Amino acid sequence: MLVTLILSSRASAEFVFIVPQEPGGGTSVWATVIAGELEKKLNERIAIRHIPGARDIIGFEKFHKELRFDDNAIMVSHGGNAVSFLQEKVTYDYSAYDPIAIMNNNIIVSRLNNFDWKKDKIIFPERSGGVPESMGLALLVGGPHAWDNWEQRVVYVKGMETPDCRLAFRRGEINVTRENPAAYKKYVEQIENAVIFFHHGLFDPETKKFKQDPNFKDSPTLEELYSQTWGEASSGALYDAYKMVKAWRDGIQKALWVNKGNPNRDRLRKAVSEMLADPESLANIQEKLGTYPWLVGEDAKTFVDSLYPLVTEPALRTLVQFNKEALDLDSYYNEQRVFDQQ
Repeated sequence: MLVTLILSSRASAEFVFIVPQEPGGGTSVWATVIAGELEKKLNERIAIRHIPGARDIIGFEKFHKELRFDDNAIMVSHGGNAVSFLQEKVTYDYSAYDPIAIMNNNIIVSRLNNFDWKKDKIIFPERSGGVPESMGLALLVGGPHAWDNWEQRVVYVKGMETPDCRLAFRRGEINVTRENPAAYKKYVEQIENAVIFFHHGLFDPETKKFKQDPNFKDSPTLEELYSQTWGEASSGALYDAYKMVKAWRDGIQKALWVNKGNPNRDRLRKAVSEMLADPESLANIQEKLGTYPWLVGEDAKTFVDSLYPLVTEPALRTLVQFNKEALDLDSYYNEQRVFDQQ
């Protein structure tokens, strides 16, 4: 069992990052960078254990059911986990954990520049956590008519693994792809005939809106590109569902969690704060992962709490409907996710 593997590794590592995907994925890259800087402040090694499978759900389920009771296990969750929390039958529950730190992040959607996306077929692969990108494409090609034009304009390719998607994009077999900022820099930025299609911006919990990403300020957000394309601001049921799932996905796209009441919680939070206050560590993180807002400890909890009111019954039902009708994705409406206004 993985628990045994973790416990047996104590001689060489005090803490363990649980990463719910294969090595080389965006979250794996992120975790490797953070572990390298954080262990300097902890004065302890941090091992990384990858538990891939089932749209990156298996690793988080393992953490929830078993591994979180190990005080040295730290869950590294990503945005795809947040999407699954909204639309799938998962048992993990963010309210059962204490956040150590959250990096409020973004996703970059790129396209090849040798086709006219307004006329030609968009060929886009299914990716873990990629529902907001699919919704964004549906809004762009369908406008006020939501996803009525989806099947005529978008070829949605299912069943491709992440490495295959990256290779297919380089070869021109797909013409639109998406990556988090760290993976974008590593796998897409250097491709000569690739350009940024759009990104989403950063969720502002105070205004409940998306603000410009300073790392990609010369590229349009989905909302800006929609307005340029359709001559009006984005709105409607699909947009509300997009806003909900995007805010959840990217708001906690990269986060560190421990079981609620974990005795190492405050030590870990302090180490993260020291890491972010260290100019050398921060510069290394920003060089590799981009310059994004961090929330540590109770600030992270407050941020997560700000996401719950976005989960309204209409938005959640529209998310499930879009998944089933446009993406042929077995999606589940969980009324327990709907925010209780009372």
